[in-house]
Amino acid sequence: MSGPAPGARLDLAGVLSGVRRMAPLSLFVVVFGLAFGVAALSRGLSGLEALLMSALVFAGASQFAALELWGPEIPLLPLIATTFAINARHLLMGAAIQPWLAQLPPTQRYASMVVMSDSNWAMAVADRQRGETNVGMLVGGGIALWLTWLAGTLLGVLFGSGIDAPERFGLDVIMGCFLLAMLVGGRRDLSMLLPWSAAALAALAAMAWLPPHSHVIVGALAGGLAGLLVSPRRGEREATA
Repeated sequence: MSGPAPGARLDLAGVLSGVRRMAPLSLFVVVFGLAFGVAALSRGLSGLEALLMSALVFAGASQFAALELWGPEIPLLPLIATTFAINARHLLMGAAIQPWLAQLPPTQRYASMVVMSDSNWAMAVADRQRGETNVGMLVGGGIALWLTWLAGTLLGVLFGSGIDAPERFGLDVIMGCFLLAMLVGGRRDLSMLLPWSAAALAALAAMAWLPPHSHVIVGALAGGLAGLLVSPRRGEREATA
């Protein structure tokens, strides 16, 4: 990222602007939330439990992963480890914008983190690189995503009981399509193929030879380690270019 922006502020106008700018993208989150609501009902959660999970957790990939472990007896440690592995990227995301948010009062700083997700973080980072001082994109964009995620879950809960086979409507592949879109729409750099390939191969191997559900953790760790190997080499190439 570029150097620190000249100050940082958070006000209602900035938050409303963030909501408006994120609104078109957040509409797609409704479909993702609907798929979660349907899947949650099929795994035995009540409608209220599904809504509370979306409202309090607000982490789509982790919520889908948790459903894979859901049952009469919930394996608590694998559930915690899987959730941490999937959401560990937020540690880096938070560190990336810490110099900017550090200029805010503590209450605003930590409240901003509650609604941080990939999309509004990326747009907020782009704003800061352009010299924007208002943090409203992070907060307003997060609120827009949270509301549409909750609305989508509600639709899935309301209509999910009437969907006996979600795969007939392609709702079972939305998660895969979402992750594929992240890969295709990401950085156009051949070096990124290494961590993605390492994660995919490790996950497939874990599915074949390791206990159930361990492939999520193994794939995330393999991809992360491969990414650590790629980053220094890419930095050296950029320095010598």
